Amino acid sequence: EVQLQASGGGLVQPGGSLRLSCVASGFTFDAYAVAWFRQAPGKGRERVSCVSGSDGSTSYADSVKGRFSVSRDNAKNTVYLQMDSLKSEDTAVYYCRTGGLVCSIADLFPYWGRGTQVTVSS
Repeated sequence: EVQLQASGGGLVQPGGSLRLSCVASGFTFDAYAVAWFRQAPGKGRERVSCVSGSDGSTSYADSVKGRFSVSRDNAKNTVYLQMDSLKSEDTAVYYCRTGGLVCSIADLFPYWGRGTQVTVSS
């Protein structure tokens, strides 16, 4: 059974940092891409970032480029999302998602983890 568990969210002031973790199990982790999505209150889900399994290549939404960094540790079956220079508009529930080999189809990944709340507020 594929399982994903996101953690690391919390309350942070604008300009602050958080690091989210997504621990995975139940599949060949190092072969699969893992993406981060978020959903803010009253808004649709937004793809934030993705890291592939094959070569570790990464991609980012324009809204987070230069501020967020995604990485993976295959030995720990974990993907991280380092979030710096946080803004109030980054407030959302963040989810990790997997089920494909390449990030280009992240919107179709079938497996979701439980989200973690990130609140950016003074």
